[in-house]
Amino acid sequence: MSLALPWVVSPDKEVFNSFGLIDSFQNSKRLLDSASSIRRNQGLSISKNLKKRKWSSCSVCTNWRYSCGGGSGLERGRDFSVLSSMIANPTGEKFTTSEQMVSNVVLKQAALVKKQLRSNKNLDVKPDVVVPGTLSLLNEAYDRCGEVCAEYAKTFYLGTLLMTPERRRAIWAIYVWCRRTDELVDGPNASHITPKALDRWESRLEDLFEGNSFDMLDAALSDTVARFPVDIQPFKDMIEGMRMDLWKSRYKNFDELYLYCYYVAGTVGLMSVPVMGIAPESQATTESIYNAALALGISNQLTNILRDVGEDARRGRIYLPQDELAQAGLSDADIFAGKVTDKWRNFMKSQIKRARLFFDEAEKGVTELSAASRWPVWASLLLYRQILDEIEANDYDNFTKRAYVRKAKKLLFLPIAYTKALAHPSINISSSRTKT
Repeated sequence: MSLALPWVVSPDKEVFNSFGLIDSFQNSKRLLDSASSIRRNQGLSISKNLKKRKWSSCSVCTNWRYSCGGGSGLERGRDFSVLSSMIANPTGEKFTTSEQMVSNVVLKQAALVKKQLRSNKNLDVKPDVVVPGTLSLLNEAYDRCGEVCAEYAKTFYLGTLLMTPERRRAIWAIYVWCRRTDELVDGPNASHITPKALDRWESRLEDLFEGNSFDMLDAALSDTVARFPVDIQPFKDMIEGMRMDLWKSRYKNFDELYLYCYYVAGTVGLMSVPVMGIAPESQATTESIYNAALALGISNQLTNILRDVGEDARRGRIYLPQDELAQAGLSDADIFAGKVTDKWRNFMKSQIKRARLFFDEAEKGVTELSAASRWPVWASLLLYRQILDEIEANDYDNFTKRAYVRKAKKLLFLPIAYTKALAHPSINISSSRTKT
């Protein structure tokens, strides 16, 4: 199934070749040789900036869980945080929930950004000293990323133009890497992708973080991770989500589905926060902002899943919690039959309710971002949320009808998103970042 990136894009299979995964760009020999040396020629060691750090194993507690059985339970809590409790099974053996695992990643990313905030007071990046002869190639790499973003994510691209040049270029580079990764398992050659191919892609990612680029698009991301406090773990986790898609077609409960949603979409939020930047005047905790970014990715992917039920079923896949289907009196057979019944409508209502609650939590963090970064995020959030309304308008028929937001409606939401982007960050001293 297609991934729900926070900037609202539906993968286009034609983009696969444009990324150079099959055919090289013209003049690729020159670019490959030059791009590989861009960072090394600058005398910069990316690996030095990303030395292994020891992270304290702290936990974030919550008073609600993401479950739909018998009601969402989400309305009981106001603050968004990821469940991080260790749960004992009937045998007494303890295991870690998906929320706990994701929480640990969130805390690590937040710690990295807080370290940068303490040292620089903000996330604005000062340009590196560039060796003559390499700047034009690096600019060409970023420009190519911008072209891809403009072609396949028009609304989001428009918003990025309001960002500082360094930030928008970095976001373009991250966007392109995510799309390339997505196309590995959802593109025209997906049937030929093997676990070994993903292993090679991950090895290539590690090279990127060490400053070694395979092509011009790699060079842009390599430069980005050297300039911003971006950690490799969310990127690795996204690849793990691709691996999951190769062998897993059912999810027994929401805990399993939550982990998948984190892998393929929540990770994008964690990648983006260091680049988007946090408003200097924001009093929210860094962890809460990261949790909101995570919530946006989760909500987008849940929306994507609900929109594509019929499409996925035709491919033999069901991205819905099996236990919740059973509680609603539904089975795989009902999904494959594709009939809209009262049982299905009631089931869909509970799933849509949960997705909307994740959107609610995501909204709390957008205002805390740097002022120049809010518009594209607000636009993507509001537009993707509208897909849920369209599913309802289709009488919950996501078997034969694909819910989408019409272009005219998208244009109406752009000024709304812009107005929301002008709002000031929170001034709640009790959640001050200086206390974290």
